[in-house]
Amino acid sequence: MDDPKALFDLTGRVACITGASSGLGRRAALTLAAAGAQVVGVARRPDSLAELREEIGQSAGMVVGDVSNRAKIGALVQDVEAIFGAPDILVHAAGVNTRQTADEVTPEGWDATLSLNLGAPFFLSQAMVPAMKAKGWGRIVNFASLQTTRAFPGGIAYGATKGGIGQLTRAMAEAWSPHGITANAIGPGFFPTELTQAVFSDPERAARNAAQTCIGRNGRMEDIDGPILFLCSRASDYVTGQILMVDGGFTAK
Repeated sequence: MDDPKALFDLTGRVACITGASSGLGRRAALTLAAAGAQVVGVARRPDSLAELREEIGQSAGMVVGDVSNRAKIGALVQDVEAIFGAPDILVHAAGVNTRQTADEVTPEGWDATLSLNLGAPFFLSQAMVPAMKAKGWGRIVNFASLQTTRAFPGGIAYGATKGGIGQLTRAMAEAWSPHGITANAIGPGFFPTELTQAVFSDPERAARNAAQTCIGRNGRMEDIDGPILFLCSRASDYVTGQILMVDGGFTAK
């Protein structure tokens, strides 16, 4: 029997994390680096990426870019691969939520939400999969949401993308898992990030959300460490096409 600890060892792996400048993307980068991976953070904010690289050290690189710009996906992938080589692991944490109600949604807001939350995970994966196929091993981790299965006020565009992420994850698994590439998604509950700032800035609302969980509290950043490491490592070799809800049991009630 293999050493169970070795199942989670990412030494020799290269991980690319989008949305790495803040929130759960940043936390994913720190976690995978601590497990031995060389990580490349991708985001639009160079200052925040530089802080991340400084915190991780020599095993971290950064690429400043907009993953929703399809015309530049090829160039972005080349920039990522130039640092540590072609990634074995791809984590899609970049996202946006305009919080527009159904009556307020604009074509511009709709298109921007779909392009970043749903289009970017597919087209960036499509561009990186050939190198994973050549190695016969790869990990793709998407970010789903409570709104993958629930409807929230002011979340019609965001919810549409996260519902799409559920099906995209299954379709990726169907297409690419025969080549050794697993595709799964994490569905976080309420975590204190920039994307949920409006929620946590209202103590009463945050308390109501905590009470909705089975555990009785909202998420802490460290709660994402184990799930992201599991889905990016050998420990999840036979897991693909799945959504792992990391929500304290919010969706169980």
